[in-house]
Amino acid sequence: MLKEIIEKGYFSFEQHFDDWQEAIRAGYRTLLEAGVVEDIYVQAVIDCVNKYGPYIVIVPDIAMPHSTEGAKGCHGTAISFMKVEEPVDFDKQDPDKKARLFFSLAAVDHEQHLHNIQELMDALMNEELVNALLEAHTVEELQQAAQTYEA
Repeated sequence: MLKEIIEKGYFSFEQHFDDWQEAIRAGYRTLLEAGVVEDIYVQAVIDCVNKYGPYIVIVPDIAMPHSTEGAKGCHGTAISFMKVEEPVDFDKQDPDKKARLFFSLAAVDHEQHLHNIQELMDALMNEELVNALLEAHTVEELQQAAQTYEA
């Protein structure tokens, strides 16, 4: 999973965002540039978080942005990775709803979407991998984590 993200260039390292909406947009930037998704899809993700709450923060420090509103504006299946130095706050009342690792999902159908979620969840069960990603600041460190943990 990580190896494919790196090979396709679907990753970025960021310092800070003023709000979670800006962070979600940035997390999808590489997929937008590659034509995998359009702005309408990214807006659908933001709209879903506004409607359903911060469901995309699956555990502290990890967000998995994705839309539950279908695949409008989605032209491919991919995952992008973004590491943010300063935690992004999704809910001021809940300290567990902050994220520094963003895995932004795009899928053209429900089956591929569920496959991506399962693959990502399996990888993120490895606490050492998560810690390596939290410490990564460069593509080389990202590659090292992918190689070390076969992710």
